[in-house]
Parts: sequence; C-alpha cells; structure tokens
Amino acid sequence: MNDVLRDHEIRSALLELLAEVGTVTATEAANRLGHSSGLCSFHLRQLERHGLIEEAPHTGGRARPWRLKQQQDAPADDQFGDLARGLEDESWQRWLDLRDRAPADWPREEAFSTVAYLTAEEMKQIAGAIQKMLARYQDREQRPLARPEGALPVALIARLFPLLPEAPNDTETGHG
Repeated sequence: MNDVLRDHEIRSALLELLAEVGTVTATEAANRLGHSSGLCSFHLRQLERHGLIEEAPHTGGRARPWRLKQQQDAPADDQFGDLARGLEDESWQRWLDLRDRAPADWPREEAFSTVAYLTAEEMKQIAGAIQKMLARYQDREQRPLARPEGALPVALIARLFPLLPEAPNDTETGHG
C-alpha cells in the first residue's frame, strides 16, 4: 500500500474509520480513536494531500467532515472492498514483520480455511452467526475501560464467497 500508510497506525485507523462510518470530522475521529483532534486533523490533511480522502460536502459551520475519495470509475462497494483488502494485507504484513515481539502467552496466529458446500441461505446464516458472536466485543473499541486486562486489538477477517465455476471459453461452447 501507499508509503503514506506504511507503518502509520493513526492514518490506517482513520481510513478504517472512514470506511466504517462514511464521513468523520477530526473531533469525531479523536473521540473514536482516543487521540487529540489536532493530531487527527493533521493526519486527515495528510491523507487528503496524498489523494486518499476528500472533504465531504457540508453546510456551513466550522466542522470539516472528511470521506474516502470518491472514484468516478468504480462503484462504492468495489472501492470499499479494495480499501479493506489493502488495509487487511497491510495489517497482515505488519504482523509478519513484528510477530516475534508478541507476548509469549499469545498464539502466533489462529488461521483456518475450508470449503463447505452451502446454500445461499446457509452462507447468510454463517455470516450472521459470526457477526453475532463478535458483536459482544465491539463496544471495547469505543470504551477502553470495558477491555479486560491484557486485551490487545486482534484483526478478525472472514470472507465468505461462493466458488463459481470458470466461465466456459468460446471453443468449449462451440462459438469459436
């Protein structure tokens, strides 16, 4: 990912927050991330300077909301997906680089992958069950006092998608 983000926790957190909530002011970002509004404002301006975010339309007042830069050639869902995957990849690479520093009592990582034959409804149910299970931990991001002693931020990434068959080429269908 862009050098402006590499090893920069605050800028990555700001981009993740914008991807989650849509628009945010420096004050709102500071409240959510636990930094000063001045620090958040500085990094938001840096992200704008590098073309990653832009000022969101607003009506008067001093509040200056920001949003992810709108791409003219890609649907918003694709933009978010690309941004999310980029942040995930960046976080994964950072983990690989730093995992030798992890506390000894923490596992190095818990990863699994499987293929299951599911209906569309079953896939939705599994996604819902994962989201429901994780929901009980979500308030800890906004409420640091709710975090148990020794809690660390953990990346939780789940991608559920059907494995579609390859599209037949023209020679296989008799059209070429």
